[in-house]
Order: sequence, then structure tokens, then C-alpha cells
Amino acid sequence: MNVIKQTATEAFDPLRYREDFPLLTRRVHGKPLIYFDNANTAQKPQSVIDAVDRFYRESNANVSRAVHTLGEEATAAYEAARDKLAGFVNASSRDEIVLTSGTTQATNLVAYSYALPRLKPGDEILVTTMEHHANIVPWQLVCERTGAKLSVAPITQRGELIVDEFIARLNPRVKLAAVTHVSNVLGTINPIAELARATRKHGIPLLVDGSQAAPHLPIDVQALGCDFYALTGHKLFGPTGTGALWARHELLESMPPFFGGGEMIKSVSFEKTVFADPPHRFEAGTPNIAGFVGLGAALDYVQSIGRDRICAYERELLDYATAALELVPGLRRFGEAAHKAAVISFLIDGAHAHDLATLLDQEGVAVRSGHHCAHPLMRFYGVPATLRASLAFYNTRDEVDRFVAAITRVRKLLA
Repeated sequence: MNVIKQTATEAFDPLRYREDFPLLTRRVHGKPLIYFDNANTAQKPQSVIDAVDRFYRESNANVSRAVHTLGEEATAAYEAARDKLAGFVNASSRDEIVLTSGTTQATNLVAYSYALPRLKPGDEILVTTMEHHANIVPWQLVCERTGAKLSVAPITQRGELIVDEFIARLNPRVKLAAVTHVSNVLGTINPIAELARATRKHGIPLLVDGSQAAPHLPIDVQALGCDFYALTGHKLFGPTGTGALWARHELLESMPPFFGGGEMIKSVSFEKTVFADPPHRFEAGTPNIAGFVGLGAALDYVQSIGRDRICAYERELLDYATAALELVPGLRRFGEAAHKAAVISFLIDGAHAHDLATLLDQEGVAVRSGHHCAHPLMRFYGVPATLRASLAFYNTRDEVDRFVAAITRVRKLLA
């Protein structure tokens, strides 16, 4: 599929892009699919599917191990994904990009390779109330091993980080801060550049979980001023099992390998192993080669549309959906930050989130119900679960209208 770069001023037509996503033509329970679960995983354009298929049909080989033609083609395609990711986040060097299975592996890499060797009893790692479990549990594990502890910055009922409270917790005991760029539950866009200025002033590295931001916002790690940035490919319209950690090169150079094996070494003897330079010292074993070929195609696709255009359209769609849902009787929204991505979490009086999601599936609507891997945030709001509608640039106002109509029908069944 040939993708044509769109201009910033050209009107955004989601129907034009829906044609690129085969799965969006499905019918579920006899009804046209409304896919509002993009924060969970995004659908894949035909160009990504074709790239993966073409790799396996034409160039399948292992990377960095062979001088034959297929090996060289596979290595070139795999390393091209690193170059594209470097451009995507505006890294100063491709060597600042570690290819991972996703944000979870990227965060664990920092936890065990950077934080663990540096932590001691009494030290702290600072997070926020709105974090995903993947930005909580790795820190808890290394704290348990070192005697350090987790410090938590509070949020408001509107779902906004209390920045002054975050900064007030940047005491000498804090050795690392870890913050989500966009909340997967609330959609809140955190002021990363402001937080980074504060952490840098105190000499504290800042890790940013960019899982939910990368598909929706322009990302410039140099402008943000953070020290680590993690993202995942499957939310970015690419294959599952792909992602990346961006880190300042001097930090990567100071970090020992997270796990060992082939491809992360310069030489091995029974007496001593000499590790490869970053980023390869963190990429042991055979990677998800086809997945990264697909992720490279996904990045090309997103760039061809333009992230500024995607962001602007999704904001308009979010405003439209928010206004429409406010007309639903008994609906309570969670997350009303002034700056947020296209995520709406809510409950309806008298209806359990799981029941509502199950009945909506019968209407052809795919939404997420549950705690969204954010137990502490659910406890903050005093609820066991919420329903979450998360939008993408291929969603439409007509789908929002049908979604709200489906909720109205389902409410009657639960009444």
C-alpha cells in the first residue's frame, strides 16, 4: 500500500484511513464493529500486515549472524526500525534506542540495570497515583531487594497530578522518578517537561512511560528533558511483542546488562565476558525480527498521516464523545484533566462495568472493563472497575453516536 504524506492544513477524513485497517470491516454479533479499545491495543494497517508477511516470504533469516543475502536483508530491515524509532522520538543517536518487547521490558531494564545497583536502604523511587502496574511493580521488586521504598505523588479528583506535591517529594533520598506521560485510565497528559526540569535540578533521573502517549502525541525526548522514555509497539499500530527504551547514552553506558546470551557480547571465554556497547548489550538472544519490521512500517504509516493532525483530530473526537456521554443519565466520568488524550473512563449508576461491557459487545461495541492494570487508582476513586472507551484517528463521530445509542439500549436491559 502506498501511503501519501498529508499536509497539516488538509481536512482530516477518518474514513480515508479506515480503509487501511482490514479488521475494522468486521461485524460482531451481526453488527458493524465499533472498536473503542485502542488503549488496550490498536488495530494494524494493511501496510504493517504486508511488511510482516513480506519479511517471512522473502527475507526470513536471523539478524547479525550471517553474511548471506537473507541475513543481510533481515539485519538491515531490523536495524531500520531502530533508525525510525530514533527519528520518531527525536533521539540524538540511534545508539540511544534499545529494542525491547514493549514498555514492560523497557521499564524492567531500567529497574534492574540502572536502579538496582544504585539503591540502598532508605532510598526512594517516586511515582504517581495514576501509574499503570508496569510502572509500579518493577520498582517495588527492586525496593524489596534493596531496602528502598516507593514514594507516591498525589493527584486531584479531576485526575490531574499535583505538580507542587510531586516536586516537594524530590528529596535527597529519591534516586529515580517514574511518571506516565498519558494515563491509560484517565487520559491525563502529564507536564513532562516541567517535571523533568524539577528532577534535573535535583539530579534525579526521570523515566517516562510513553505507552499511551506515543500513538497520539508528537514525542521529542530532547525537548521533554527526561532521561528514559519507554514505548510499546502494539499500541502504536504495530505488532505485539515490540517496543523500545530510549535513554541518554551516558546512562546506557553506565548500566550493566539486564540479561545475558548471544548477540550482547564482544567476546566470551570461560574466564570472562566482554559485553557489547549500548544498545546491543541489552538485546540478548534472537529478537522479534518480523515484529520490528512491522513496527517500522507502522511508524512510516503514522508519520505519513502526521502526528499533529492525529492529535488535533482525536482531541475534536474526544470533545464530541465527552459531550455526548454527558447526556447519558447516571453516567459518572473519571478523569477531567484540562489536558488529556482520547480516553474516557466511566460508570453508569446501577450497572457493573463488566456487565455493561458484555452487553455492549452484543451491540458490536468493543470497550475495556476492569481495573485497567491500575489497582491503586481504582482505590483512589473508591471503585472496583470502570468502563473505558479509548479512541483512535480511525474512529468517527458516527461511531460515537452509535456507541451512545447502544449504551441507552443496554441501560434499559439493566434497569
